[in-house]
Amino acid sequence: MNVVLSLKYFLPELILTGFALAVLILGLFVKRRAVLGVFCLLGILSAISFMPQSYRATAPLFSNMLINDSFSEFFKEITLLVMGLVILISMGYKAFSDEDAGEYYFLLMAVAVTMMIAVSSNNLMMIYIALEAVSLISYILVAFLKRDNLSSEAGLKYFLFGALATGVMLYGISFIYGLFGTTDLAAISRTLTAGNANIFAATIALILILAGLSFKCALVPFHMWVPDAYQGAPTPITAFISAGPKAIGFAILIRIFLKNFFPLFPNWSELVSVIAIITMTAGNILAINQENIKRMLGYSSIAQAGYILIGFVVGTALGIQGVMFYLLAYVLMNLGAFGCVVLVSNIIKNDYIEEYSGLSKREPALAFLLTMFLLSLAGIPPLAGFFGKFLVFAAAIQSKYYILAIAGVANSVLALYYYVKVVKFMYLDEPRTSAEGRDRPRVMIAEPKKHGFISVEAGAVKLALIIALAGILIIGLFPAPFLSWISLSLL
Repeated sequence: MNVVLSLKYFLPELILTGFALAVLILGLFVKRRAVLGVFCLLGILSAISFMPQSYRATAPLFSNMLINDSFSEFFKEITLLVMGLVILISMGYKAFSDEDAGEYYFLLMAVAVTMMIAVSSNNLMMIYIALEAVSLISYILVAFLKRDNLSSEAGLKYFLFGALATGVMLYGISFIYGLFGTTDLAAISRTLTAGNANIFAATIALILILAGLSFKCALVPFHMWVPDAYQGAPTPITAFISAGPKAIGFAILIRIFLKNFFPLFPNWSELVSVIAIITMTAGNILAINQENIKRMLGYSSIAQAGYILIGFVVGTALGIQGVMFYLLAYVLMNLGAFGCVVLVSNIIKNDYIEEYSGLSKREPALAFLLTMFLLSLAGIPPLAGFFGKFLVFAAAIQSKYYILAIAGVANSVLALYYYVKVVKFMYLDEPRTSAEGRDRPRVMIAEPKKHGFISVEAGAVKLALIIALAGILIIGLFPAPFLSWISLSLL
């Protein structure tokens, strides 16, 4: 389909692009973060409203570069959900200056566009370009607190690991082009199905591509950037990189490996099984002794990626359904947890777990919300995290991947320790006095504006938490409608 005809199926991305440029200009004149945040939320809602009119084109778009199908629609909606919650959380993060709000929201809207393009990409080069754009914007966002050494260090480390992973992935794509003479996924799939390919060489190229995507999904051994980047980044950006790029990475993994390269499934499935077990085990073990809650949640997100990878390894319809359901639940519970961290850090001025002592006595509602999100991450019924794990483990058992299922269950039990440790501090320990607390402020805290910081900005974070809590409860208690939606979105 040519460019002109393709544009009508590209409306959500065009709307977000327009709002991104508008908020950048508006930021020159409006210095109140809440106003710019609400403006961006209107852009997110506008893109959602045009979503049903823009998907499932009868032919690939933009000369076979993009494809709008039900699968890409699902992950576009996940992207918009992530960005909407991140914008709400950002409005209540005190460390941000109103002076930089225009640039900050511009970057958030721009990265949303690139992620939506990435999940629709039907060409390896288009996937590479979209992912590289996501990465470049993410590096800037992680280092956005210019006067914070931890933020600058986190951005640099994130960039260095990302550059390595990008180079490896690009080498794999060039290898694929040398073998097939094209980077179009549909053409490559037809060649593989016909049996006209060098299987060994194609498998090596796929492993290189897997390495690049493992960086986005925080899979071992491309996970080493996670703890430092999560700790140093502004907390709303930590929430973003823990959920958004990870969901996009798994979407691309499914599209490349399980749709177009499925004839090579036996060649890479055992390797990915080993990666899944090591990833979940390493993430959980390293999370146990963490003192900083952002680092703990960082290692937790590595373990969560290992659980999600189980459904990908299985490769059946139930396995893919489990991956998509788990990602939906993970986005809500992880963003909810980081939203709570934002509100707590606004109060105690740091992110150390021991400073959460007695939080239930000071902020009972906040302690309850954080407990619910942590229990969902641990997989406690009837929350959404439990049903997500149930689906991927059931898919593994159904396909006789018993070792994967046992490893997943064992790791879930192990993870319960460090999640409950935080709950223990909040409910069983006494509040720490100022003399007992650590004097470790991370950043220079901005002074609240006279126009009512607490009532507007903190209210936005609380709205995000309510949405996330409602999501994990509804999805966990009534999963059937969401499973039907996901079933219609399968490749």
